[in-house]
Amino acid sequence: MANHKSSVKRIRQTASRRLHNRYYAKTMRNAVRKLRATTDKAAATELLPKVQKMLDKLAKKNIIHKNKAANIKSGVMAHINKLA
Repeated sequence: MANHKSSVKRIRQTASRRLHNRYYAKTMRNAVRKLRATTDKAAATELLPKVQKMLDKLAKKNIIHKNKAANIKSGVMAHINKLA
């Protein structure tokens, strides 16, 4: 157990932030998974702005790396462009 009040508080803060970050990262992964599973181009095009917005926000808040966000957006766009 930590010896200082500040380190106890830091542990509490880290735990709550970790839960918060895991929730949003998992939500993002599920949204991307749903978009990639879509076979209808119109539905995928409708979902795309929401997913892109989510990725940009998470990258801005350093929950995911900005290059990872760009990589996922690129892959999703390629998927949508392949749909007929």
